[in-house]
Amino acid sequence: MNTSSLWTVVGVIVAIVIAWVLVNVLFSVLALIVKLLVVAVVAVIVFFVLRAVFSGSE
Repeated sequence: MNTSSLWTVVGVIVAIVIAWVLVNVLFSVLALIVKLLVVAVVAVIVFFVLRAVFSGSE
């Protein structure tokens, strides 16, 4: 095994590790965005339900 093929193998391993980390970060960010969207939708629904409940009692 010559030096060129050794550096190719090392480069492939490093590329896989970097891709793994980037994909994990991307999925974490996407999961956070989805959670924030779900929380926003639920908060809007709860707001309108509470407004309807309290405006109906007056």
